[in-house]
Amino acid sequence: MCGIAGLIDRRAETSEEALQGTVRAMADTLTHRGPDGSGVWCDAAAGVALGHRRLAIIDLSLAGHQPMLSADERYVISYNGEVFNFGELRRELELAGRKFRGGSDTEVIVEACATWGVDAAVRRLIGMFAFALWDRGERVFTLVRDRLGIKPLYYRIDERRFMFGSEIKALRACPGWQAEIDQNVLAAYMRHNYVPSPYSIYQGVRKLPPGTILTLASGRDIELSTYWNARQVARTGVSEAQSDRRVASEASEQLDTLLRDAVRRRMVADVPLGAFLSGGIDSSTVVALMQAESNRSVKTFTIGFGEPKYDEAQHAKRVAAHLRTEHTELYVGREHALDIVPQLPEVFDEPFADPSQIPTILVSEMTRRHVTVALSGDGGDELFAGYPRYFTAAALGNGIDRLPLWLRRTIACALRSTPDLALRGAASVMPRRWRPARPVEAARKLAAILRAETGVDSVYRHLVSQWDNPAAIVTRGQEPSTVLWDPTVRADIPATFARLQLFDLVTYLPDDILTKVDRASMSVSLEARVPLLDHRVVEFAWRLPEQLRVRNGDGKWLLREVLARYVPRELFDRPKMGFGVPLDTWLRGPLRDWAEDLLHPETLMSGGMLRPEPIRLMWREHLAGTRNEPYRLWTVLMFQAWRRHWRV
Repeated sequence: MCGIAGLIDRRAETSEEALQGTVRAMADTLTHRGPDGSGVWCDAAAGVALGHRRLAIIDLSLAGHQPMLSADERYVISYNGEVFNFGELRRELELAGRKFRGGSDTEVIVEACATWGVDAAVRRLIGMFAFALWDRGERVFTLVRDRLGIKPLYYRIDERRFMFGSEIKALRACPGWQAEIDQNVLAAYMRHNYVPSPYSIYQGVRKLPPGTILTLASGRDIELSTYWNARQVARTGVSEAQSDRRVASEASEQLDTLLRDAVRRRMVADVPLGAFLSGGIDSSTVVALMQAESNRSVKTFTIGFGEPKYDEAQHAKRVAAHLRTEHTELYVGREHALDIVPQLPEVFDEPFADPSQIPTILVSEMTRRHVTVALSGDGGDELFAGYPRYFTAAALGNGIDRLPLWLRRTIACALRSTPDLALRGAASVMPRRWRPARPVEAARKLAAILRAETGVDSVYRHLVSQWDNPAAIVTRGQEPSTVLWDPTVRADIPATFARLQLFDLVTYLPDDILTKVDRASMSVSLEARVPLLDHRVVEFAWRLPEQLRVRNGDGKWLLREVLARYVPRELFDRPKMGFGVPLDTWLRGPLRDWAEDLLHPETLMSGGMLRPEPIRLMWREHLAGTRNEPYRLWTVLMFQAWRRHWRV
């Protein structure tokens, strides 16, 4: 795992010394991603410079140094990530006559591109990656990002230069950097609590979409091509699933075999390796398979909180004891957790407001003291229908359509006026599968849904939105549409659960979950690997009939069956907890002064981007306890903290 950056002077007017100095400065902003070494390669005549920061994982010798030239010196690569089938590809390339100098996967990628071409080579890679490739012969520059968007890649182009980097901070290091906040994207951020792809918070800066190749030839505009498309994979998989006649035991065996292979490949490293373990289905599956593939105790890591509502450490401890892992847990005090808050704008680089960012950083910090690589269970909810909101959206979307408008509005009014204590009491007697984790917030969300347009997709947009109407707080911002508003998705994927899973797979997963894990882990130079997001597992999951994912009102049915081969059901069969923090009480207590400063009317009005009145009203009501709005307030606070940190 590494950090990459680079610059192309499209007029080739910059001296070699200036190019090298600029790109070295860009790469050095990413030292946290690669503390083990750095390098710059420059061709001033072509105006091209590539930079690299290295976190040494495979082949720790200088033979793995980057940027790296191919054996014939035609191609130069700067690469971030891991390719887990590099051994097989290397043997095939050797048979084709390619010579190797070291043992890194970087060398395999550059020689594969030299032998088969970029598109053909990328399609054969199993892994997580973002890389830049310069073809010295054809004078063509290429950027590539992995299929699911596990590794980040930003770029910017104008008439004079093209720049790229693993994080936006690398672009900021370019001399003459100037960029304005994109008000339209700010509105989208306020809805989602993350910046949706392909946008960034800055005008003119873009994320390279997952599964995409960007090509820039001399004198031409950039061209984007897709080598793997999640929507096409979903459409094909759902179509094939309709005629699938596999019995459950056969599918369980196939998934077990595939997951074991995905996990086994991700256990290859020349540095110490472990795994995050929450005790939930996804992380427990990954750890169970790791232990099955290992002849020694796997190292596992968990953090706990003093509040039972947010503490999964007890569950993780029981799973670890059953699997006999070498388990490390750290109970985090409130002060330690709060110390993370000032670091968040630097770590995440653009506004990002998923509060689980805090415990993710904490568990990464603790894990990095023991290992350099950690496997994570991310992706299971999106692939196997694990989020409770899928069931909520399906039930509400179909049920609300049957209610007259006057009745919907009456129920909404009642929900909005019901005291928080009564809402919590009502939730406590609901069946477990319908019981919301945050009943007050769920009731307020339901009230908004009842007053809005009907339909499953509309309900789902409300469920995944922080601010349902960003225009109420963002001035001059016209929120761009994403796939969540695309009416053609229903025609492609008519099945409700599959469609909602696709929405998450192409939005929430790369832009929230994977962004969070990448920035948090790399902030402490820890490589996080996600075996459930092996693209072969993704394609397999889409080919499953719905009854193998969803049964008896629960998701992840087949994944549960695989886990039950290794761990007793009573250790993991419980309601989903999530990875949260007591944000509501923090904002009323130890974070109150910090929040009050950022939400001061003059601060909110600065730059003319936000409307202070509705934000201030919500803040006052939250402090008074008449409303509980920690997540919407956190979205505003993270934007404000980011603006102050980066002085924009």
